[in-house]
Amino acid sequence: MAKRKEEFKLTKPLHHVAFIMDGNGRWAKARGLARHYGHHEACKRIIEIFEVCRKYDIHVMSWYAFSTENWNRPQEEIDHLMDYLEEFFEQQIDYLDSVGTKLIVSGDLSRIRPQTREVCYKAIERTKNNTNWYINICLNYGSRDELARACRMIAEEVKEGKLEINDITPETISSHLYTAGLPDIDLMIRTSGEQRLSNYLLFQNAYSEFVFTPVKWPDFKEKAFVDCLKEFQGRARRFGGLKNE
Repeated sequence: MAKRKEEFKLTKPLHHVAFIMDGNGRWAKARGLARHYGHHEACKRIIEIFEVCRKYDIHVMSWYAFSTENWNRPQEEIDHLMDYLEEFFEQQIDYLDSVGTKLIVSGDLSRIRPQTREVCYKAIERTKNNTNWYINICLNYGSRDELARACRMIAEEVKEGKLEINDITPETISSHLYTAGLPDIDLMIRTSGEQRLSNYLLFQNAYSEFVFTPVKWPDFKEKAFVDCLKEFQGRARRFGGLKNE
């Protein structure tokens, strides 16, 4: 009788995992499809990976959906991407709300087309009191812009006498970011082989573990995710201290 393979168990604390969903266009091109079909497939992976996070009791997830630099892409591709984001919110909101998920959108939504912006606002409002799981969608997001925004907000508080300059701490900055109230990232995963952060959650990633996988995001399913979790579990997280010998 064949020995049953023991299921992986995550034993190291992992509160917040962030994803750079890379390789969608290349995935589609390899199949002779237009790039936007890769983005459509990519949206399906979000809910699948959400379920794996629930399985391993990972409560906070961040997803890089659209960067401030992505406006340089063809308008047709951008329009399709916004269509798919709307579709994701509309199709999944009932389920996500039913399991107690709070939806957060990080980024400047003022430039996003009105119908997509409205869908985001409705999802945020509907789930604002949920506390079981947190899905943070980074949309028209750039970390440098986020930090500049936080500096302006802090400067305004100093100007109004609400805050003293010497009282500004890293915690002050954190409380003025889009992710205020969320834990720092423990694990940052980028798919498709690229090894850079691309202006993504720079402050929040200060002490995260990075895993770069060659798997393209549309193919990033449970097994590929678990492989990343295994690598994370094997890391020694010292936070500037010494490794226990």
